[in-house]
Parts: sequence; structure tokens; C-alpha cells
Amino acid sequence: MRIWLDGGLRDADSARVSVFDHGLTVGDGIFETVKAAEGHTFALTRHLDRLTRSARGLGLPDPDHDEIREACAAVLAANPMPLGRLRITYTGGHGPLGSDRGEHGPTLVVALGETTRRPDSTAVITVPWTRNERGALTGLKTTSYAENVVALARAHERGASEALFANTVDQLCEGTGSNVFVVLNGEIHTPPVSSGCLPGITRALAVEWTGATETDLPLDVLDRADEIFLTSTLRDIQAVHRVDDRELPGAPGPVTAKAMRIFEERSGQDLDPR
Repeated sequence: MRIWLDGGLRDADSARVSVFDHGLTVGDGIFETVKAAEGHTFALTRHLDRLTRSARGLGLPDPDHDEIREACAAVLAANPMPLGRLRITYTGGHGPLGSDRGEHGPTLVVALGETTRRPDSTAVITVPWTRNERGALTGLKTTSYAENVVALARAHERGASEALFANTVDQLCEGTGSNVFVVLNGEIHTPPVSSGCLPGITRALAVEWTGATETDLPLDVLDRADEIFLTSTLRDIQAVHRVDDRELPGAPGPVTAKAMRIFEERSGQDLDPR
């Protein structure tokens, strides 16, 4: 396996990042996950734009899009595979052990891992912890993911692939690595970015392509929604057949199935939708 680290390709087994890297010591970093099918990325421009927004939100220097594109192409060429998770990680770089940043500049890592297509439906749970819709990191895709690790572990313990959060005012927010949509009376709704959810790339495309409405939704909408589905880079659109103890038989339902078809068609027509 070959990865890109700070300017060039390296063997994954010998590539090294400093133990004083701020991404490791204090979680001072951002990342993007990009779907790569047969060596071709999907929606890379949108991912790079969000990477820049996240960098600015943390006060990091703007990432060099040309360098990252070069890195992605090199990593994909060096590691051919049918379907991959291309991970772009950008941190505050070598720094002191406290929260202050050093002066060495950021660290850039681009790596690729093989994955497989997700099933058409999945089970999810809700968790008692909340997203803070007013936090300093709200809306940024940072490497501070420990909260998600804990929630996802609970989901796996309960036979689910995802955990859903409410925000501090008990509105439906998002999953650990996905956005959530509900179908009510034939209409598709998803929480607005103001709920505290990450502005997902697949979420934005699903809203544009299906005509979904951004709506403030109470968490208990999951108890009465006709259909529920998730969106993310590697899920695309995935139906939910169980939420906690509630079964949704027949998932994907007709509205979700139509959304899945639309997304597959539109994403196949344009690999870099702007």
C-alpha cells in the first residue's frame, strides 16, 4: 500500500508522522472521505471546498487543492481497486503538547482503503448524547471523532450500523458519519445545517436532486416517519429498516427507492457535480 505524506508517495509501512503532530495530541485536524470507483473520484471538488471551509473554521492555512488533486491521483494509481475509501487528512502539524500551535506548518496525508458496496437497507439506533449546534466545531469535519467512536460502538453492540443524535433542543440532527432523511406523507425532509449537522456532500446532492425540504424535526419524528434513509459518501442513499425497536418493513419504501434511483443515475452522469 502506498500513501501520500507531505509531498510524495511513501510505503504505508514506513511512512511516519511525528508523535507531536497536533492532529494526534489534541485532535487539531480536518479530513474528507471521498468515494473512488475504479480509480475515479466522486464529487472531489465539493469535498475540497468543504475541506477549505473546515480549515478556515479551525484557523488552519488553506489547503492546496492542486497538491491534493495530485496526491489523490497518485495514490489511486498506486493502489488500484474496484471501490475505495480515499481519505484526505490535514492537521495542524508538529506542535507543542498543549493547545497552542507550532510553526512547522500543516501535515497532509492521503490514503486509500478498499471497501465494498453497502446493503440497500440498514438498522440504526438513537443515543442519549447530543450534538451541540452552537459549538466551535459545529459544521466542520474535524478529526475530533471520539464521540462518534463511542456512539458507533454502541450501535454495533445493538446490531446496527449507525447511531443517530439529537441536538441540545431535542431536534433530530445526524448520525456519526451520515445525514438522516425522513419521509412524511410522501415528502422528503432532512434537518437543516442550523440543527448542528455536518453539511454532507451526499446530503446536499440528495436535497438538490430529490427536492427534499430542510425542516426542523423533533427526534421523535423517527417514531412516525413513513420511511427513513441515510446519506453519506460510502452509503450514497441507504434505507433504514429498523430504528431502535421500531421495524420499517419493506425498506426501501417507494419514496426512498426513487431517491436511490435518482442518485445513482445523476451521480453516474457526472463524477464531479459542482
